[in-house]
Amino acid sequence: MSDALERLLVRLDPILDGIGRLLATFAGRTPGAAELATHRAFRFRVGRGVGRLEPIGNVARFDLEDLVGVAPALDALDANVRQLMAGLPFNDVLLFGSRGTGKSSAVRGLLSRHADAGLRLVEVDRGDLAALPDLLAILHALTRAVPDRYAFLVYCDDLSFGASELGFRELKAALEGGIEARPPRVCVVATSNRRHLLPETMAENREARLDASGELHLGEALEEKLALADRFGLVLGFYPCDQETYLAIVSRWLEKDGGMPLDELARENALRFALERGGRSGRVARQFANEWIGRMRLGDSR
Repeated sequence: MSDALERLLVRLDPILDGIGRLLATFAGRTPGAAELATHRAFRFRVGRGVGRLEPIGNVARFDLEDLVGVAPALDALDANVRQLMAGLPFNDVLLFGSRGTGKSSAVRGLLSRHADAGLRLVEVDRGDLAALPDLLAILHALTRAVPDRYAFLVYCDDLSFGASELGFRELKAALEGGIEARPPRVCVVATSNRRHLLPETMAENREARLDASGELHLGEALEEKLALADRFGLVLGFYPCDQETYLAIVSRWLEKDGGMPLDELARENALRFALERGGRSGRVARQFANEWIGRMRLGDSR
């Protein structure tokens, strides 16, 4: 090789490297086996090109045993995930209910419990659901590369749709009814404050009618909205807790994070805290425990 050609290649090398990085931002990216082994969770991002998976280095862990008062829902959710991981039939999951009742924590808890056995989580932002077919294509490639080694939860938190929001039809097709086959061992999990994911108007409810035999028929607009939620085979409700459950959650966090009992003074302040927040929930209980432990450690017993 001549000196001139060698100098030219040296000058071209950083340019080619930059072009490669630029192209990578436009191309979908499939993690390798090493990344799947070392990362429990990924984030699906849609930028200037098709979507790509980005590893999440520091995953927020959660222990399912710390969710108090929702045992039936957790049992059903955990059984469904174990079926998924075993290669058995399973259902896509919709967790609905009031804010702060543990829906997102339940999903994080599943990952903490089953990650060592091969469960992986892919978080999808609601705004990126229109590119869901790209994600399924990436997961198809992954499941072919490492068959039967991993199972995936495609997770969308706080899901709801407006009247004309993108992603509605893509999600509906991914759940059931699309032409392309779903990758094996891939389960869709969504959390929402709405049972049916879309707002329902009085005008739509007025479209419902009774036929001559007395059978109720919903209007077309309302049927379209219910069609998405109906495609989740496992629908679990998370509801506001009563006072006894709220105090049990407070007691658990006080003991776990502060080594403190729920004495009469803490109980009185916990109830006042919930009253000021306008309701009782697991989130409010955790927030009170954080405040109370901090106050006690600083010597403030007011």
